[in-house]
Amino acid sequence: MITGLLMEFELLWEAMHVLANLAGITIRKADLGDRRDWVRIEKFVGDCPAAQPFHRPNWTRGVERGTGQQGHYLLAEDGSGETVGILPLSRISSPFFGTALVSTGFGVGGGILAATESVVEAISSAAWDLAQSERCSAIELRGGPIPEGWRREEGTYAGFRRDLPCGEGAILKSIPRKQRAEVRRALGLGLDVTIGRSDDLLDHHYRVYSESVRNLGTPVFPRSLFEAMAHEWRDQADVLVVLAGGKPVAAVLSLYHKNVVHPYWGGGTLAARSLRANDLMYYALMRHASERGCTRFDFGRSKIGTGAFAFKKNWGFVPEPLVYARRGASRDMNPLSPKHRARVALWRRLPLRIANRLGPMIARGLG
Repeated sequence: MITGLLMEFELLWEAMHVLANLAGITIRKADLGDRRDWVRIEKFVGDCPAAQPFHRPNWTRGVERGTGQQGHYLLAEDGSGETVGILPLSRISSPFFGTALVSTGFGVGGGILAATESVVEAISSAAWDLAQSERCSAIELRGGPIPEGWRREEGTYAGFRRDLPCGEGAILKSIPRKQRAEVRRALGLGLDVTIGRSDDLLDHHYRVYSESVRNLGTPVFPRSLFEAMAHEWRDQADVLVVLAGGKPVAAVLSLYHKNVVHPYWGGGTLAARSLRANDLMYYALMRHASERGCTRFDFGRSKIGTGAFAFKKNWGFVPEPLVYARRGASRDMNPLSPKHRARVALWRRLPLRIANRLGPMIARGLG
């Protein structure tokens, strides 16, 4: 039976290559353990204005190492062997939500990067063939062009990005008046800010982040995911922690890509709100990112109509509707849906120790 499955897999990929070659394009799976493929991908991503951190190979490898969910990386090459398109994928398997190929796993962006429409169609066709061979019921593309015949999904999420001024005074002035007043109050509360990549800071981050998502009714990702990302991104990642009396009350793990800072996994404890620790955290990160040479601040995505959505608007960010694409079955993982409302309410009441033990087993399948 195993031999038969392997033969079926090879036939699918053979057919895929024939179809791609009709347009002068070859699709293959990159080997992220091969330095040459890694460099080719990094160059393509570096040259493409639409590329996001989720397109980089260290994101795919960080997800695989941190969650155990298998990564795939498709390369489209023209007749001369030049890279003309890429698609990072993670095979996300969950006993609760099924199995899907996701671009990108645990990311909020990604999707196909391609030079032409013909490349988009070739690489999306190859991805669907790969999904069939991997026994996935669907493919999800988070951003990028919508391939022909794929289902367009929008109206759930918005992204928040804007320019980041240079210098402390300019940054403070760029924040709307009411939010600026909150930042000024936070600056006067005697809170401390520390930034780095040490194990202690990663520990502080996980303690804060796990409590934050438990309070929202969401299972926490495995700690190994954050550790893997910090390892893979090296000096292009760091942790910022806000402390009150030496105790961490807010923390964020950020990535740096093309002079853009991405505060990706952040949150605060119950005490953070009265201490205005989240306000100080993002202001301090803006200052730190500016000092690193960043000129853009990407506040990530939020579900439309949520508190996080309103919080980001208060900082002067204009929401940009996000458009995703899907082929195959749908996975309902929206915690705001009626199907999950009771589960969210129950999760919020779990003791943190139990939530942190059970959460990673569930959350590793939410990518």
